[in-house]
Amino acid sequence: MTTKSSTNPEIGILELIDPAKCYEFFREKKWPCGICCPKCTSNRVKKNGHKRNAPLCRNYKCNNCGCRFNDFTGTILARKHHPIRVWIVMLYLMGLNLSNRQIAAELDLNPDVAHRMTILLRSE
Repeated sequence: MTTKSSTNPEIGILELIDPAKCYEFFREKKWPCGICCPKCTSNRVKKNGHKRNAPLCRNYKCNNCGCRFNDFTGTILARKHHPIRVWIVMLYLMGLNLSNRQIAAELDLNPDVAHRMTILLRSE
């Protein structure tokens, strides 16, 4: 999947993926009927800034119970350090039935890290 030619430098698949679209896709899958509080399930939620280390990840505050949460709260991506596009591309590559070693090579990850990530994704 990595493209290499004599005239073009190597282009990794992650460079072709728009992080903003990954977050949009993730939100649509997590909240198909709109954002709701993970504590009280109220849809009276307002945006409350962004995560400091992931500016595209939104923070929210529930107007009903006061709970503060973000896009990843309650998911396997909570407290994970790899960018969302790595996780989404990994899911795609897993769907193509690539081995963990092939996935690690495509995503420029340590094979052991890729293995742990795929185990986590398969467990959900």
